[in-house]
Amino acid sequence: MTQTATKTVYEVMFLVNQGEAASLSSLVEHINEVLARAEGDVVSMRKWDERRLAFPIEKQKRGVYFLAYVEMTGDGPAKIERDVVISEKIMRVLITKADHLTEEEMKSHDKRDELAAEAKLRAEQGESAEEKRSTISVGAPVQDEPEAKGDAEGGAEPEGEPEAKAEAKGTGETADAGGSDDPEN
Repeated sequence: MTQTATKTVYEVMFLVNQGEAASLSSLVEHINEVLARAEGDVVSMRKWDERRLAFPIEKQKRGVYFLAYVEMTGDGPAKIERDVVISEKIMRVLITKADHLTEEEMKSHDKRDELAAEAKLRAEQGESAEEKRSTISVGAPVQDEPEAKGDAEGGAEPEGEPEAKAEAKGTGETADAGGSDDPEN
């Protein structure tokens, strides 16, 4: 007598480092690998949101959430959690039963085509940014010299000269360069 394990549909929420989400295609592949190792059949998947985290996780203040509806056996969630602990790309995972949704509702959330299109667009943008970086010339840019501070304020003497310091005190006399009142110096 062989028993066939009954499959249940689970809602799986992945929290991913924002830096890892920049390479979207490799991230989606990684999530699919995690789900495949758990012997799960993906009903739908989408990028849910990008948000500021309530507290830093692994020194990250922002994260990207991915939502997937997966049909798998009872030991599937434990396999996913084990793989997420090992994974460097996925920070957290939340797995719940999706009894509250019908299969049609789950399939209506499927945005895998949009994920693929966004991944392709990001890859193209990355290539164009790489081309721009390769055309940048080496060396410091030439900058105009800023006007002297004294010139902009109406021709006041530079701050380091003793005559300007004495006039600023309101004495009207100029101090000699030695800084003492003795005429011998």
